[in-house]
Amino acid sequence: MSVPSSGALETSLQPDQTEGGGPPLDETRIASRWSVVFARFRRRRLAMFGLTVVVLLFVLAFVGPYLTSWSYTDHDFNAFLQGPSSSHYFGTTQTGGDVYALTMRGMQKSLVIGILVALLSTGMAAIVGSFAGYFGGWVDRSLMWFVDLLLVLPSFLIIAILSPTFKGKTWLVFVVLLAAFLWLVTARIVRGMTISLANREYVLAARFMGVPAHKIIFRHILPNISGTLIVAATLSIPNAIIAEAALSFLGLGLTIPNASWGLMLHSAQTYIYQAPRLAIFPGVAIVIAALAFNLLGDALRDVLDPRLRGR
Repeated sequence: MSVPSSGALETSLQPDQTEGGGPPLDETRIASRWSVVFARFRRRRLAMFGLTVVVLLFVLAFVGPYLTSWSYTDHDFNAFLQGPSSSHYFGTTQTGGDVYALTMRGMQKSLVIGILVALLSTGMAAIVGSFAGYFGGWVDRSLMWFVDLLLVLPSFLIIAILSPTFKGKTWLVFVVLLAAFLWLVTARIVRGMTISLANREYVLAARFMGVPAHKIIFRHILPNISGTLIVAATLSIPNAIIAEAALSFLGLGLTIPNASWGLMLHSAQTYIYQAPRLAIFPGVAIVIAALAFNLLGDALRDVLDPRLRGR
């Protein structure tokens, strides 16, 4: 009787791409499942509204700057604190800057920062949480001790203290600082789910066959919690946007010549009564972006979490 190769056995032990794991599925059934998830998502009005707003934000952020002849670095020295007009759609700042161009540029920066922070923080949470849950023992205790230590530290205060050190340097350093404190809760969730999945039959079989631990984690465990990771990443985006705006407003985030909603709010403080629109446009943009991503994240959680599908 022929014995199948370890590669064939390992392929046959690929887990179901669902939150709870289960028997292996072929590509057709996996595609069918995701089509069902998308159909369930489309039936939720708030979900479609959030997705539509997010798409419009991206389109407006990268197409909107071409709808005006002014750049965010330009200054109209003949129009200081001017109201909205055909030349300046949202008016001008106290230095003659175009508020519309600044808002669009701030939208670009906020969306890019939000996505990068979400990817970095979710990736770190997936790796730390899965390795802690799978290996257990001293690995689990060490990693979770580090997570608990960071959780009790005042993250906003630490970022505020460290930010001046990196002033004048690339804004990517600011992305790393934000991501360093946004992965902690997700890591604990991933750890708990990994402990549950580590006792599944396909994981035990792969382990007895001698499949390396890192392959089991990346091939069998993480794909089964992909829904949770997607939701965590989506909900991290508005948190990163609000955190960046708050720190920039306090002068501890992005600095000129970067354009940011937080920087716009910071500059608008002096003229809040004389020209409130300087704060209204970036403030409303922050609220809309955060609300849209939160609606999208909540909808993804509902359609991807098996425990909430009956709601």
